[in-house]
Amino acid sequence: MTDVRPDAGGVPEIDLTDIDVLSDPAAAYGRVRERSPLARLLAPGMRPMWVLTRHEDARAMLSDPRFELSADSFMRPPGIPEHCLAYMRTMQEMEGPEHARLRRLVSPAFTARRAVDFRPRIEPIVENLLDGLADHAEDGAVDLLAHFARPLPIEVICELVGIPESDRPRWREYGAAVAAGWGQAFADAIPGIMEGAKAAVAARRAEPGDDLISDLIRSQAGDEGRLSDTEMVTLVWNLVLAGQTPTNLIANAVETLLRHPGQLAALRADTGLMPRAVEELTRWCGPQLLTIPRHPREDVEMYGVPIRKGEPVTAAIVSANRDPRAFADPERFDIGRDAGASGHLGYAHGPHFCLGAALARAQTEIALTALLRRFPDLALAPGSPATGRIPDPGTWRLASLPVTL
Repeated sequence: MTDVRPDAGGVPEIDLTDIDVLSDPAAAYGRVRERSPLARLLAPGMRPMWVLTRHEDARAMLSDPRFELSADSFMRPPGIPEHCLAYMRTMQEMEGPEHARLRRLVSPAFTARRAVDFRPRIEPIVENLLDGLADHAEDGAVDLLAHFARPLPIEVICELVGIPESDRPRWREYGAAVAAGWGQAFADAIPGIMEGAKAAVAARRAEPGDDLISDLIRSQAGDEGRLSDTEMVTLVWNLVLAGQTPTNLIANAVETLLRHPGQLAALRADTGLMPRAVEELTRWCGPQLLTIPRHPREDVEMYGVPIRKGEPVTAAIVSANRDPRAFADPERFDIGRDAGASGHLGYAHGPHFCLGAALARAQTEIALTALLRRFPDLALAPGSPATGRIPDPGTWRLASLPVTL
């Protein structure tokens, strides 16, 4: 996993197909982090990437204007219809004035205050899903991923965007396809998402309602720099894509809490700890292992190693979030932890810090609070494997989460 290659400047190499990396990325990246702040990621058919393993270095790179996101940073599933391509380029792929303009127009809709105001509309969605859990039981066990964590984010997005109730069954299918990962079902869902988003934008232009699109239309009335319909549709697509993060965060969080009974008991005893617990869970078992690769605009040198213009550079979130230089006793899971000035990198950092972070936090807090309140005897189903995870080098995610209620 960590053979040294002289032409890579003597830095360690990490094989993304290595079973140790896939099964325990925190430990695998941690070993490399303590050897070197810089490593190389390798996988068959993939261009080698540089990876920063330490917290301070990762933060610095993510806010360094020499490193930019571009279309080369993003994968596209094959077979996307031509008419959908205009909506695929999101703010994540933009830099400079173009990115700043869109961020300025959209960010007021995603503040922490707006997330708090939206909580009363998330709560009934959560309660409704929990009401139906017992109906999905088989041999006394329920898959919490399939029947709670996975459907929740798309339900929230539908409410946020203003998708009509009659269209929501189709959007639930879209959400399941997106959450399941990059495959044919994902590609097949894209045209429907785009058409539904276009219809929602057109409807709100004609008759505003109590939703995100209507708020953006109202707030930008008379603004020459306002969002176009194409940009509105692209925003909805971005929400569907990025808005699935709580799926894996909630599932990972529940599994982690159930495997740490002392911490779970402390949280049950004091639900006021929930905001801090969600931050610690994001640090400890957040789903995103690596940031979207950046590309240097010019040749740079890092730790004595020359990195050429355009070579992909990523940050290992899973490693930075366990860096002892940034966190005291980082291998201890502690829901009372005060992250201090360092802060985890679960939502990245810098100009491309996740726009929906406040909404994701609120959604996760509400989901965990209601779940623990409704099911005081919640437990992993007997015989649950220690790690029933999908071997994905980019995302720490479960294949299923069978529990007893």
